[in-house]
Amino acid sequence: MLPHTDGHRRAGGFTLVEVIVVILVISVLAGLVGPMVFRNVGDARTEASRAQIALFGLALDTYRLDNGAYPTTEQGLEALWTRPTAGPPPPRWRGPYLRRGVPLDPWGNPYSYRAPGEALPDGYDLLTLGRDGQQGGEGEDADVTSWEPGR
Repeated sequence: MLPHTDGHRRAGGFTLVEVIVVILVISVLAGLVGPMVFRNVGDARTEASRAQIALFGLALDTYRLDNGAYPTTEQGLEALWTRPTAGPPPPRWRGPYLRRGVPLDPWGNPYSYRAPGEALPDGYDLLTLGRDGQQGGEGEDADVTSWEPGR
């Protein structure tokens, strides 16, 4: 560094103006990129719930092939992991039908299961109510169901 006219050397580092400019640039970038990242997180949770419902569907179909019927509402999805003790006993339970216990949905709520179903009286209804835990909704709050998988 060049000496000042008073004979002192200038200390190295950033000026306050430079630090403020860097903070402003980072803030603008975070404001532009942040919403896109969080939207993708929501989409990923919705897709994960669709994938879990599809996997449950395969396990439920296997259970039905072995036992002649889907687990009852009372037995629930737990019948895919442990032999049911409630309701009619399954005649040929060959489980577990899942590699791990029944997980919660991506928002930390249990899946809703009914058999026989209301939407599918000859089968089952399996759904998650999305992020808000309420029926209906848009985006990440929308219900994800086994009978309307693309919804």
